[in-house]
Amino acid sequence: MNQERVATLEKLLQMDPGDVFSNYALALECLEAQPERAEQQFLRVLQLDADYVAAYFQLGKLAADQDKIESARNWLEKGMEVAEKVGDHHALGEMQDFLNEID
Repeated sequence: MNQERVATLEKLLQMDPGDVFSNYALALECLEAQPERAEQQFLRVLQLDADYVAAYFQLGKLAADQDKIESARNWLEKGMEVAEKVGDHHALGEMQDFLNEID
């Protein structure tokens, strides 16, 4: 986790807490060192934009990394639904491939 980037993102979020990309970027920064915080940030992203496909994928991967396979499957399946809805076929394929790996 790069503390300088985290600090910058936190400052950006103080100015605009609803900035979806900054929330997503902060979640990515926290993934390895603070997975619980990352999960909360990804959930915040989905609260702000339920069609933010990448957040579903990251939540699925995070759950799988924690051996929460059923949760991972649920996040990936929901993400694939959203990806289909918004026409993001690349993300749809990536999530399907990852789902096949964990099944």
